[in-house]
Amino acid sequence: MLARPGFDPELKAGLAIVGGFFPPTVTPDLIDYMRKAYASAPIDDTLRGRAVKLENLTIGGHRGDPITVSILRPAGASGLRPGVVFTHSGGMMFGDRFSGIELVLEWVERLGAVLVTPEYRMAPEFPDPYPREDMYAALEWAATNAETIGIRRDRIMLAGASSGGGIAAGLALAARDRDGPALVGQVLDYPMLDDRGIALSTRQFDGVGVWDRVSNETGWSALLGEERGGPDVSPYAAPARATDLSHLPPAFIDVGTAEIFRDEAVAYAAGIWAAGGEAELHVWAGGFHAFDIFAPHTALSRGMIRTRDAWVEKIIED
Repeated sequence: MLARPGFDPELKAGLAIVGGFFPPTVTPDLIDYMRKAYASAPIDDTLRGRAVKLENLTIGGHRGDPITVSILRPAGASGLRPGVVFTHSGGMMFGDRFSGIELVLEWVERLGAVLVTPEYRMAPEFPDPYPREDMYAALEWAATNAETIGIRRDRIMLAGASSGGGIAAGLALAARDRDGPALVGQVLDYPMLDDRGIALSTRQFDGVGVWDRVSNETGWSALLGEERGGPDVSPYAAPARATDLSHLPPAFIDVGTAEIFRDEAVAYAAGIWAAGGEAELHVWAGGFHAFDIFAPHTALSRGMIRTRDAWVEKIIED
């Protein structure tokens, strides 16, 4: 067995609870189960007691097909606000537009941002390019309709976690290459970037923690089918394949030492630096995948959340 970094003691104590609804290994036969287990809480419950207003709209996604977009605004705010286009997590296969949203609602309530979260279509029923192109259509829609929905067109940021972080990274690449919306930043939380599974950390956390090597293969295979690991995968789908990381918006990248995405996240930050770009990288000792979502009460999670929120505040303010 490969040597691997250990889990933070406080986080390790909670791993058994997390494993009760999010098994370390997700195989194709578990996709339906995960869609139930990982479904978000009712949004009315999540927003209860928060000074946040919710609006649901239908817009054109990939190929003009209708998708739902939710807009969350700070209650009582006036004028145009910074905007965040949020991509939810779930391995490309499960989750919904409100999954993990508790951690970004602070940006709405405290920082005054307007959050746009689309219900992108998921694999395997909707393989690549549907998820990323639904999200790109939503990004373009938000920029085109910025004033109507209360967003400053010059202060739009991307954010996503896990598979959502990978999609957000692909959106930033596509926006650059397509002369798309101008972006002030991208938050990539423990992003899912590489379909090839070649990083050492992918082998170190096989069958342990949250989201292991087999889970990753399940997600990428659902998205890419037989093309997974082959020569023709688009860097918009798997941003680790991008050979040019120049002229991207500033990136905030965070990841735990005790998870499979550690090395590809570090490599992506290094690639941005090598291209002369700006990336702030945080590697949290002992953190398992998505520990801030699954164990937000722990000391390590609180530090991660504070650090990320401070970066977002700096980026979206004038």
